[in-house]
Amino acid sequence: MTTPHLFSPFRLKDVTLRNRIGVSPMCMYSSEDGMATDWHLVHLGARAVGGAGLVLCEATAVTADGRISPQDAGLWNDAQIEPLARINRFVSGQGAVPGIQLSHAGRKASTQRPWEGHGQVLESAGGWLPSGPSPLAFRPDTERTPHALSREEIAGIIKAFRASASRALAAGYRWLELHGAHGYLAHEFLSPLSNQRDDEYGGPFENRVRFVLELTRATRQVWPENLPLTWRISATDWTEGGWTPEDSVALARLLREEGVDLVDCSSGGNVPHASIPVAPDYQVFLSETVRREAGIPTAAVGMITEARQADAIIRAGKADLVLMAREFLRNPSWPLHAAQELGEKDALAALVPPQYARSF
Repeated sequence: MTTPHLFSPFRLKDVTLRNRIGVSPMCMYSSEDGMATDWHLVHLGARAVGGAGLVLCEATAVTADGRISPQDAGLWNDAQIEPLARINRFVSGQGAVPGIQLSHAGRKASTQRPWEGHGQVLESAGGWLPSGPSPLAFRPDTERTPHALSREEIAGIIKAFRASASRALAAGYRWLELHGAHGYLAHEFLSPLSNQRDDEYGGPFENRVRFVLELTRATRQVWPENLPLTWRISATDWTEGGWTPEDSVALARLLREEGVDLVDCSSGGNVPHASIPVAPDYQVFLSETVRREAGIPTAAVGMITEARQADAIIRAGKADLVLMAREFLRNPSWPLHAAQELGEKDALAALVPPQYARSF
């Protein structure tokens, strides 16, 4: 069998990616009442033109109060479907697979856009009171205490995820990622640093994973079996007493049993004081560990910027996909340049749009 490499096709369920390169979900803070705009069409469309195999739309809130910022994308009502469908028709027309990340920001909701500050947006300025598994603020010295969700409210959020997944299918998405990383709601339930509940959703590992498993089951009821259902997780909190790589392996095994097809392995984001050894490939060991020990396909992320670096990750079996964010902001055509650098002439010829061929 030929060893997979960066430009090998990747098949998951009935979806085949033309290569192992994906655009990681990146918040643009440019939506209006949750609606996608022309900015999103050009932003995501450019990466599809640039040769990515998978183009994941940014964290898209399943409820209005689940947005990270008031300018975040949403899919909590049917009016939000068509602007996304327009984008997906273009992305698909360029040979990429359109995917979406559904999210609820939990206690990290109602924050300012990065270029406008880093504090919470108060109700008087169009914000709202965040909610989470426990009344614990992300930054207790400067942020309001979030509302602790009741069982009924938890059930309502799970129902909202299910409804948004149905809308995502109607919008033409063929790859669904659920957001369980970076300190947002699902991650908050998983980690003992943010979950101090004393009911069936808190305490031991079996209780803290309950929300994620219930959410997975509800989503699988409406998301077709032939299309990939994936999770992004923070595979470690990088903090003593927090979520660990061993926990991530155990969770990934449970998710596999529930019909999840791939785990996207990021890390951190749940507490502000974590000591994270940021460097090229610093998170790849998490993808490799989960892939090997849980027996499930994985995606690697984080400080992956070079063609040979990305290719080596795939060739070594450390991940099945490489997802990139900032590097795609710097270079929407990164896959084309990577194919050139790696000498993948056939891949380059297949990827380059005819409108751009004279440049390559």
